[in-house]
This record gives sequence, C-alpha cells and structure tokens, in this order.
Amino acid sequence: MRSLLLTLLLALSATVLAGEIHRWTDSQGRVHYGDRPPGTAAAQPLELQPNVIESVRPAPAAAPGAEVVLYSTQRCGFCRKARAHFRARGIPFTEYDVETTERGARDFQRLGGRGVPIILIGDERMDGFSAPLFDRLYGRH
Repeated sequence: MRSLLLTLLLALSATVLAGEIHRWTDSQGRVHYGDRPPGTAAAQPLELQPNVIESVRPAPAAAPGAEVVLYSTQRCGFCRKARAHFRARGIPFTEYDVETTERGARDFQRLGGRGVPIILIGDERMDGFSAPLFDRLYGRH
C-alpha cells in the first residue's frame, strides 16, 4: 500500500513538472485537454497564462531601472521564462535559488513564499511570471 501511494505521488509530481498541456479533438468532434497527447490524434501544445498576483501597494517613486530580484528553483518553468525575458531585454537582476542557497531559502520564508517565482521590482512584488505584467511593473520605475 505504501509503495502504491509513493508511486502515485511520484507520477503526479512528474506531470506537474512537465507543465505542458495539449488540446485535441477526437473522432466524434469532442475537444479534450490533457498533459499527454493521445497516440491516435494530432494534439496541439498550449501555452497557458499563469495566475499571477500583482502587488496592491501603490507604485513607489523609484529611479528608472529599479533593482530586480528573482527567487526561483531550477525545475521551475516560469522561472526559466522570467530569466530568459530579463536576459533578452538586458534587464540586470539578482537571482536566489530557494532550494539550494541559504539566502534564497531565508528570504523566501521571510516573504511568506508559497511558490516560485517571486519577483521583486524595487518595492513591488510579483508572484508568478507574466511578461506583459512584468514589463508594466518594470516600466513604472
């Protein structure tokens, strides 16, 4: 029983880490969504927008190019997207891995982190990553 539960938990966590959703239509015209495409139908991978929370504090008066801090993990797909976005736009940032660095773990706990990425832009906080939202927040500074 214990090994069955462990196997089930590992299987579920693997699908969460994969993070890819597919859409396909079966032979009867019904649309399906799943983390694995069926072997019999052509499936299209979908890129879903993450659920992000924008800080409710008013934007502080800050100098252009406010400091950007990224709290991340190596397995996080949205962390990779944020990192690539910053690099592509030449935005300097400091990154702390919350699993492998003492500073990252300590700050993550202090911030009340529940998931990654957490992105600090000056005094504003963004949980999750959305390029348009980040650009809007960063543009305020």
